[in-house]
Amino acid sequence: MTTATTERPAAALPVQQPVSAPEYRFFSATVARVQRLSPSFLRLTFAGPELTGFGAGGADQRIKLVLSRDGAPVGDLLTDGPGWYQDYCALPDDRRPYLRTYTVRDARPQLGEIVVDVVLHGVDDGHPGPAAGWAAAAVVGDPVVVLGPDRPGTGRAWGVEWAPPAEGTLFLAGDETAVPAISAIVEALPAGRRTVAVLEVPDAGDVLSLVVPAGVEVRWLVRGRRARGEALGPAVHAALCELGVAAPAAGVEPEDVDLDGGILWEVPEAGADGCYAWLAGEAGMVKKLRRRLVRDLGVPRTSVAFMGYWRLGAAEGS
Repeated sequence: MTTATTERPAAALPVQQPVSAPEYRFFSATVARVQRLSPSFLRLTFAGPELTGFGAGGADQRIKLVLSRDGAPVGDLLTDGPGWYQDYCALPDDRRPYLRTYTVRDARPQLGEIVVDVVLHGVDDGHPGPAAGWAAAAVVGDPVVVLGPDRPGTGRAWGVEWAPPAEGTLFLAGDETAVPAISAIVEALPAGRRTVAVLEVPDAGDVLSLVVPAGVEVRWLVRGRRARGEALGPAVHAALCELGVAAPAAGVEPEDVDLDGGILWEVPEAGADGCYAWLAGEAGMVKKLRRRLVRDLGVPRTSVAFMGYWRLGAAEGS
């Protein structure tokens, strides 16, 4: 386990007050910068005048990249407005663009820029998904279309799930697909909030240097040849014990989650006092982590947000 963090001084974070719920629209942009962060992570900066109207929402804000199936431009296939999804679904299968979900690592509407960190799954073995393959080949000047909100605000209407209680300890854990969201979250926290984040990444070179406030600790685990989550489970258990989370009485069992029954995604409203946990990554791994927290360590279900970003053996729809 390694730690790669740098403390930064406390800074007042601007609070955005939404006027109304956003509409989602398509923003046309180009790739402005390409930066290989590590063996598994690629940072892409998108820029364009339309992005000055992008509605920045919060640290773990989700957007969708709209990617061509055949290399042809996608802009003429898309229509903005409340009926965009119905119009999108009505496109012929061979022309309907891919939609792939990513976290906004940094939003700079005043500059007309959005930064996205992409995990390059499958690139080295020659079997990348549509987004990883596109990102690995991206060069400055390539066109890109982003689906996101049209006005600033925060909350689930903006694709933001991070909403912890005002007080208490914070705990975050996930695999490499959660690294961009967790990195953005911990870097934006106020100084002095006791926080531990445990991140599992494929390679030692994937340990990133983050600038975090006082009170935040980031622990990196290198998976190597081990199974996904094999190192993360025990490390999560140990970290929560260090944070003073006590085990419950025997027989306490969380409600089970059916991975085949739909999306693994449950984000309670602000949790109870104590420890608030935020888990994300591969769905099977997240299910095991959630069980460990609730059953073995007694973290209330109402204080555990868990999100299956993806599932082994299943591609993201559309």
